[in-house]
Amino acid sequence: MVCALQRFHSRRAGIRAIERRPETRLAAMSTISRDEVARVAALARIDLRPDEVARLAGELDVIVESVARVSEVATADVPATSHPLPLTNVFRDDVPEPALPIQDVLAGAPQQENGRFAVPQILGEE
Repeated sequence: MVCALQRFHSRRAGIRAIERRPETRLAAMSTISRDEVARVAALARIDLRPDEVARLAGELDVIVESVARVSEVATADVPATSHPLPLTNVFRDDVPEPALPIQDVLAGAPQQENGRFAVPQILGEE
């Protein structure tokens, strides 16, 4: 959703110039209007009350601002990652080994028949 909002915001910025917002959050005005939130909600067939539209306009604006702030920090010398810490596989290597002899496997079976486990019939088929 953030990527879609980023594209939406950047597309919108290309259509009309948006002034750079002040750094203080109290003085900031929403760059995502109520009309835009209502239009996107209608496209997604989401019925929103007017108070929800106003609340979401502010919340989406904070998200877009956060994405823009992170984008400013990202540089070419910092590699993109999917996780903040490097992950390593803690499992052992999968090394094939010889199978157990059939006699050893069937030694603990309650019933066996023709070198296989014998189990009760459950479907009534022959």
